[in-house]
Amino acid sequence: MELKEILAITGQPGLYKYVAQSTRGVIVESLLDGHRMNASASARVSALSDISMFTEGDDIALADVFTRIYEHTGGKETISPKSTPEQLKAAFAEVLPEYDRDRVHVSDIKKCFSWYNILLQAGFTEFKPAEEPAGEADAK
Repeated sequence: MELKEILAITGQPGLYKYVAQSTRGVIVESLLDGHRMNASASARVSALSDISMFTEGDDIALADVFTRIYEHTGGKETISPKSTPEQLKAAFAEVLPEYDRDRVHVSDIKKCFSWYNILLQAGFTEFKPAEEPAGEADAK
């Protein structure tokens, strides 16, 4: 399973694995409980590989943030997303000191830590997107 197959759906808790295309959207499976459902075509669905975080410089891919968290925690779960806003901000600053404090909100930090913990429980240990086959990047 690759990070590009993991989806976040607006209004739905947790993360989902892409299963198949359906006539009315996509069929997804929850990483938390394995429950399958149809995400309608009107739902806002984002692949984690397409999400990035604001920094004071260039934006950083969420995969890179997850890699930093993994290295910082030694492969263990991170702070609880239910911690106080001050604790969340402090923990996030340890992992990503250059994050943009004006544009990254506490809710974004909560999601980041929550998603990381879900991925870790699902067996993820590497968060880099899959490498493109040689020549495919040149064609774009």
